[in-house]
Amino acid sequence: MPAGGELKLDVQLEDVGDGVLVTAQVTAPLVGECARCLDEFSARTHVRFREMFAAAAGGSGDDGYLLDGDLLDLEPALRDALVLDLPLSPLCRPDCAGLCSRCGIKLADAEPGHAHPGDGGVWAVLKDLFGPEESEPTGDDRVADPESGGNGRPEDTSLTGTSRPEGSKER
Repeated sequence: MPAGGELKLDVQLEDVGDGVLVTAQVTAPLVGECARCLDEFSARTHVRFREMFAAAAGGSGDDGYLLDGDLLDLEPALRDALVLDLPLSPLCRPDCAGLCSRCGIKLADAEPGHAHPGDGGVWAVLKDLFGPEESEPTGDDRVADPESGGNGRPEDTSLTGTSRPEGSKER
C-alpha cells in the first residue's frame, strides 16, 4: 500500500458480552512490482474480514486482538487481512509475457518473433562431454525384449546383489 493511500472502509461493530465483533469491508490501493516484467504497477484490492476483539487477554487466545479499555485499534487486524489477500506473484496484467530469459528485454516491447540462436545455452558445454548419442532402450523397448524378462519393471538387486534377476542371460 502506498504511504498516505486512501482506504474505503465499511465497518460494523457488535457488542458480544466479552468483547467486540468487528465485521469490515475494505477497498485499498496497491502499488507493487510485476513478478514477470518487473514494471511497477498500481491496482486496488477488496478485502472482507471478521475479527473478535476481546476485553480481556484470556478471551482472545495468544494471537487474538484485544481492546485497550474502551478503544479498539483496527490497524493490526486490517493489516493482517490485507497482507493475507496479497498475491504471492503480483502481475501488472494477467497476460504479461515477462522478460526474455536470454537477453532480458521486456517481451511486450520486443519485435514479433523475438528469438536467439539455438546454441544450447548454459548446457551447451555438456553436449560434447559424453561423445555421440547412443540409442538406449526405453521402457517400451525393455517390455518388447524377451531376454529382459518382459515385465517392464526395473530389476531388483536387493536380494541377489547383481544387476540381473537369477536365471537371466547376459547380452
